[in-house]
Amino acid sequence: MDVLLKEKHISIRRTVRAFCEREIKPVAGEIDRQARFPWEVADKMGPLGYFGIQVPRELGGAGLDSLSYAIIIEELSRVSGAVGLCVSVHNSVVLYPLLAFGSDEQKETWGRALARGEKIGAFCLTEPNAGSDAAGIEATALRDTDHYLLNANKVFVTNGGIADICLIFARTDPDAGHKGISVVVAERGTTGFVVGDLEDLCGMRANPVSSIRLYDCKVPLTNLLGREGQGLRIGMAALDTGRMGIAAQAVGIAQAALEEAVQYAGQRRQFGVPIEKHQVIRMMIADMATQVDAARLMVYRAALLKDRGLPFSQEAAMAKLFASEAACKVTDLAVQVHGGYGYSKAYAVERYYRDARVTRIYEGTSEVHRMVIAKGVLGK
Repeated sequence: MDVLLKEKHISIRRTVRAFCEREIKPVAGEIDRQARFPWEVADKMGPLGYFGIQVPRELGGAGLDSLSYAIIIEELSRVSGAVGLCVSVHNSVVLYPLLAFGSDEQKETWGRALARGEKIGAFCLTEPNAGSDAAGIEATALRDTDHYLLNANKVFVTNGGIADICLIFARTDPDAGHKGISVVVAERGTTGFVVGDLEDLCGMRANPVSSIRLYDCKVPLTNLLGREGQGLRIGMAALDTGRMGIAAQAVGIAQAALEEAVQYAGQRRQFGVPIEKHQVIRMMIADMATQVDAARLMVYRAALLKDRGLPFSQEAAMAKLFASEAACKVTDLAVQVHGGYGYSKAYAVERYYRDARVTRIYEGTSEVHRMVIAKGVLGK
C-alpha cells in the first residue's frame, strides 16, 4: 500500500503510529471500560497538530492535505476508535466548515483555539425528530435586535460532553422550509447552554456523546456562520469531509482487528498445530485482509480527489459505505478467529467489534449513502 504514498505520507503514518503505540494503546482498554475521555492524551495531541490537521499554519494548524488527514484518523482509530472519532469530528465537521464559510474574525477567534486543541468542537445537527432527514430540524435561532435567541434540543452529539464550540443547525426563518436553516455558533458557558447526560453507548465509549440543549441562549449576530439560509449547504459540505473521516476510522478499526486475528492465529493451537495452519482460518484472514485493503484504497481515492480540487462527494459516500460495512465484517471474523475468547473483554477484538458497528450509523447511515450513490449514478 505504501507504494501509492509519497514519502511525507509514509513518514506521517510512521510518526502517528509511534505516538499511538506509546501514548494511547496502553490506556485504550481502560478508557473504554471507564467511559472516560483521555484528557492526558488529548493534551499531548494538541502540540502535534492532530486537532488542526488541515488548518493553515498561520492559524496554528498543521497545514496538511486530505490524504494525511485520512492516514492520521486511521492510525488513531487503530488503537482507539473513540479517540479517532473525537479528532475526526473536530477536524472534519467543525473546523472544515469554519474555514470554508467563516469570516476572518471567526477563523481567528475560534479556528486558532480549535486547531491547537485548546478548545474542542462539536457538530450539532441531529434532534429527536430529525436525523437522516436533516431538513426536519426544529431548533430555532430568532433575531432579537443585535443577537440570536437559540432554542434547541440536539442529541447524540459527538464530543458533546467536552465541547467548547458547537455548530448549531437551527431555523432562522421558520416559514422558509429547508431554505430557512442556518448555522450559528454557540459556546459552552453561555447562559442557556446546557450539556445533557452522557449516553451509555455500546461502543466508542471513551467519546463523551451527549445531548446539547439551548434555552433562550443569547449569542451575537456575528456568530452566524456564512449567511442565513446556508445551513444545509454548509452541513452537506461538512459531511462530505466527515464521511471520509469516518471511512478512515473504519479502516483503522478493521486493521487493528486483522492484526489481532493474525497474531492470535499464530499462537492458538488446536489439533496439534497453530490454528493459522487450518484452511478455514486462512480463508477468514484472506477475506479480512482483502476487505481492509479495498476500503483503504477507496478512502485514499476520495482524499486524493479532494486534494486535487475535484468533486469527491460520490467517492466519499462510497468509501464510507464500503469501509463501515467492511469494518463490521472484519471485526466479526476477528471475533470468530478468537472463538470464545473473542467474546471476552480480556481481548481487544471485543472492543473493535463494538466500535465498528456505529460506523454504519453516524455521518449518514448505510441506507442514506446508498441513496446518495444511486442518485449520482443515475444522474439525478
